[in-house]
Amino acid sequence: MQLEQPLSEKEFDELDQFLLSERCSEDAMTMDMLHGYLTAVAIGPEPIMPAEWLPRVWGEDAEDAPKFKNSKEEERIVNLIMRFMNEVLVTFEVAPKEFEPLFVEHEHEGQTLIDAEAWCWGFWDGMELRPGSWNEIWDSEVAELMQPIYLLGADEIKEEELKLVEDPVKAHKLAQELEANLPAIHRFWVPRRKAPVQTPEARRAESGPQRRLPLRQRQEVQEMLRRRAGSRVIAQQHLSLRRRPAGAALALAPGL
Repeated sequence: MQLEQPLSEKEFDELDQFLLSERCSEDAMTMDMLHGYLTAVAIGPEPIMPAEWLPRVWGEDAEDAPKFKNSKEEERIVNLIMRFMNEVLVTFEVAPKEFEPLFVEHEHEGQTLIDAEAWCWGFWDGMELRPGSWNEIWDSEVAELMQPIYLLGADEIKEEELKLVEDPVKAHKLAQELEANLPAIHRFWVPRRKAPVQTPEARRAESGPQRRLPLRQRQEVQEMLRRRAGSRVIAQQHLSLRRRPAGAALALAPGL
């Protein structure tokens, strides 16, 4: 299966079930957290190679790596993750305003609300791969775009800010603000995005013509976005299944 091919619903469920299975550690990412993580890697200040970001999907330590049945299963799961990542990349390339974060829906006092906390944990973990590189947006005039991610994703926030995230209705509104802000966060980094550090071999490989995603595959992604409109929901049982381990505190956002 080509890496540009979007995940089918069946493949999405397959990856979801694997991440929640006993073959993954308790610290492995859930699908909503993974989507936030991949989004930060995709739109952030500098490219990060899969060899660096992929191990964090499984957990904090090397021993958190999954217990794959065989090399064929490992190849299959990694392929699904890479295609999930490419969905994010291509969506921001072809239709950034149509990007929909993968949030959880839940019921609260008769209302259907969205919970973006795990998605933001993942995004925050993605930022932590290059913490200093994100400072420019925190110090800029558009720093407020990052506020929902900080409030919902950081391990430590100010005491007076807790009321903004502990109330489900207010957390729902933060999730809506976050979704509205993502195209602008992406747009902020586009002209500033640094080139990756490359080996001489990689530079030679890129010296030839640069390949743009074929029109047919771009159209497939756009069709996928239309099909998934309004169906971003993750099963409610994922809520609070896995929380950040105690003591894994991240630094507060600069200036906050």
